[in-house]
Amino acid sequence: MIVDGFFIAGAILCALAVVLGVVATIIRDYPDDFALISVALLDVFLIVYGIGAAIRQAGGQPLNGEPWEFWGYLITALLVPALAFIWAVTDKSRYSNTVLAASGAVVFVMLYRMEQIWDGVLPA
Repeated sequence: MIVDGFFIAGAILCALAVVLGVVATIIRDYPDDFALISVALLDVFLIVYGIGAAIRQAGGQPLNGEPWEFWGYLITALLVPALAFIWAVTDKSRYSNTVLAASGAVVFVMLYRMEQIWDGVLPA
């Protein structure tokens, strides 16, 4: 798999969301602002990633997998942090931070899969 800048930036933002969510779960009884902001930034990143992917695809760079699968992952990845954010804002408990952390981990797995679909996987 070829690793590009979008994947590296996404991995860093996902790791940040996970770490801040876990730390906030440990030390807070309510959703932490930093954890909320990290998940919001993750969603903004995914919007930028989607725009970049649309530009790359329109420019002629082909996907090595199915386009519907890539865009399905992207749309689902966009929903996960947004729903986690809504959950954390409406549920003022310690475990809202855990949901924020989990959303970062889920988005990382989906981002990794999107990169596999885009660039292809290395033969085993």
